[in-house]
Amino acid sequence: MAEGKRRRFAWLRPPEAGPGGTMSLGDHLRELRYRLIVSAVAIIVTSLLAAIWYDQLYQVMLRPYLLAVQMLAESNPNLDPTTVITGVATPLILAMKVCVVAGIVLSSPVWVYQIWAFIVPALLAKEKRYALGFIGAAVPLFLLGVLIGYYIMPQGISVLLAFTPSSVPVTNLVDVEDFLTLTLQLMVVFGLGFLIPVLVVGLNLVGVLKADQLKKVRTYVVFGIFVFGAAATPSTDPFSMLALAIPMTVLYLIAEVICRVHDRRKAKADLVVAGT
Repeated sequence: MAEGKRRRFAWLRPPEAGPGGTMSLGDHLRELRYRLIVSAVAIIVTSLLAAIWYDQLYQVMLRPYLLAVQMLAESNPNLDPTTVITGVATPLILAMKVCVVAGIVLSSPVWVYQIWAFIVPALLAKEKRYALGFIGAAVPLFLLGVLIGYYIMPQGISVLLAFTPSSVPVTNLVDVEDFLTLTLQLMVVFGLGFLIPVLVVGLNLVGVLKADQLKKVRTYVVFGIFVFGAAATPSTDPFSMLALAIPMTVLYLIAEVICRVHDRRKAKADLVVAGT
């Protein structure tokens, strides 16, 4: 009876890895499917919960625009920006976007763990400690990136709207859908960008990446970070790009130092074991 129940609910569990964490291609695909389903369910559930407080979330998401208007009122009082909503279905689409992004943020501990579990399918006792450290560092950094993306938005908006000619009376009609989409994209991009250095450290802890490899590609990585910052930030102002690229570069350099310290400790521990 118990064996039959285990077989019946086997699809609810990820495939078991073989010795040393090896898996066939089919098992890897089933593992990926499992991790994606768990992450999607967590995001859907938290998105539905976030819908309960949609009015409060909407006010929070519109705050960067209100702050930008205050900045513009001081620097360029002739501008007259006004928010508009166009289309019958737009309010529903806005609600769905805001709630889904809120769900992504709230469920970050779940899907961040699923990323780690997919990278390291067979967690040894030591690697389980690494997994806890990975989650403990990744989730706060993701949330920090989201907050930075949120707080730089007023500056980005004011920079972009400041290009409106002040010599001609004009009313800036800011589409709420476009504005909120831009804000949500910026927050998610910043959050994911801040996860990359943590992922680098995690791969080093399980022996996939070495500090010497990171040192060799450092210049290319830093260049790639600035290219990523320019391409990934939805707004066109350089301030947003630098706000993403500079912290990512600093975090990458910190990650490289952590990896180097870990490699040295591991090398000394291997020498001690070899000596005994």
